[in-house]
Amino acid sequence: MNIWIVNHYAIPPSMGGLVRHYYFSKYLQEKGHTVKIFTSSKIHNTDINMIKDKSLYNEKMEDGVQYTYVRSRDYKGNGLDRIWNMIDLPFKMWKTMKVFFKQKSPDVIYTSSPDLFVAFFALLFGKRYKIPVVVEIRDLWPESIVEYNGMSRKNPIIQILYQLEKWIYKQANQLIFTMEGGKEYIVDKGWNRAIDLRKVKHVNNGVDLEEFETDRKLYQIQDKELSDESKFKVVYVGSIRRANNVQNLVAVADELKRRKEKNISILIYGDGTDKKELEKTCEDKKLNNVLFKGKVEKKYIPYILSKSNLNILNYKQAKTWKYGGSQNKQFEYLASGKPICSNVKMGYSIIEKYNCGIEEDILQIDQYVDIIMKYVNMDEEEYQTECFNASVAAKNYEYKKLSDDIEKNLKQCVSDKRKSRK
Repeated sequence: MNIWIVNHYAIPPSMGGLVRHYYFSKYLQEKGHTVKIFTSSKIHNTDINMIKDKSLYNEKMEDGVQYTYVRSRDYKGNGLDRIWNMIDLPFKMWKTMKVFFKQKSPDVIYTSSPDLFVAFFALLFGKRYKIPVVVEIRDLWPESIVEYNGMSRKNPIIQILYQLEKWIYKQANQLIFTMEGGKEYIVDKGWNRAIDLRKVKHVNNGVDLEEFETDRKLYQIQDKELSDESKFKVVYVGSIRRANNVQNLVAVADELKRRKEKNISILIYGDGTDKKELEKTCEDKKLNNVLFKGKVEKKYIPYILSKSNLNILNYKQAKTWKYGGSQNKQFEYLASGKPICSNVKMGYSIIEKYNCGIEEDILQIDQYVDIIMKYVNMDEEEYQTECFNASVAAKNYEYKKLSDDIEKNLKQCVSDKRKSRK
């Protein structure tokens, strides 16, 4: 198959962590398929723009995968510039795809949200040129805007976005949800009469275990707190912003200090809008048991996690968790072979399925601290069992294995489209 992947935020491994489609491209190519990724020239969460002039697009081979960067405007944070980026890019994406369509038509377009606008234009392009389109949902948008930003579901803009979401789901030849509860979400919305649930699939995020192990051995960092074997190390890796609720971990550190628990370190790796404020809080409270280590390159994450004793998934409470989780970091946590503590209860729980940690709606800081202390004092055999279970789970979410599911779904979509033409 000739496959086009259209994703606003498809970032090469060397530039960030949103690498789902890089791995799928890599393994689909090994199976003999041709894959091209269309993405924004502005690399999300960085100051990098791959196009400095007025060129419409720029082609570049990234670690064996062909990326076509489409010119898009710069932005920082979630302000007006980012909104213009989201509105402007789909038009340029259409123009770019048309250039390549004239050279060779794809067998299937595989477009990925959360950006509804790019998915919308990819669908229109597919309809215009009679190409089947698979729409992937990585985030329930705009539902997550309502949950995390406090916007009303009755807001006219939100209502328009819901209608756009429903139209996209209805018109797609196939839907792939990264969270397992995609069908449940559609039913809860009352859209199941308009949307054929038989076309709804599930392929979660994952991890490349071979690369993870290679990076763990090759890319190690000198960090005295991380290497301190006398401390029980609680590690959080990820964004430090509102949705991640990292202030919880600062409050946990404060309570551990109050309880005089001196052998526990909370190590936070990442960056975000809340980082400076939380560092100031730690300074004011004289907390030396929680350390902000800053953002690190993806290649160092395996080594960091391998030195942890307990890995943390920390989020705001939200109704969307009932449909399951597909956080990239969860699969890296599993690959590290260490237990996971999640402060939100998720539907279709991987942690509970494999018994590789604890997952609760943690509403009180005392409750959070008690769970951490449970792991500090856990029987070694029980602890090692959870470590082993995490490693087993990781093997079932290996990108090489997941790419088989993607290939199967894409082939089915192409086949169904051909049958419908007869």
